[in-house]
Amino acid sequence: MSKKLLIVDDSPSVRQMVEMTLKGAGYTVKAAKDGQEALGFCRTERFDFVLTDQNMPNMDGITLIKSLRAMTAYTRVPLIVLTTEASDAMKQQGKAAGATGWMVKPFDPKKLLDVVAKVLR
Repeated sequence: MSKKLLIVDDSPSVRQMVEMTLKGAGYTVKAAKDGQEALGFCRTERFDFVLTDQNMPNMDGITLIKSLRAMTAYTRVPLIVLTTEASDAMKQQGKAAGATGWMVKPFDPKKLLDVVAKVLR
């Protein structure tokens, strides 16, 4: 059975590129447009991996990560931030919230697949 991944980004083009990359590698992918929608999905479905943007309307990535880490089903699930935010302070906030890792946009499809494969082991 393929791993089930959730991608969260308010940009339709980024969601499409990430989804294409991950589906092309054989993963099952669901997409959400913001943290609020993603949290709703996570309450009713179990994902093996979550990739989220930071800056989004309704709920940002760090708030989403904090909310997911508070759920028993998501205490050990890899949560990666994919964002334009590259400051050390923002990365520290992500780590403190429970992020597994941090990737800066624009993303390299091969690197993204390497990161997903590594954290899903």
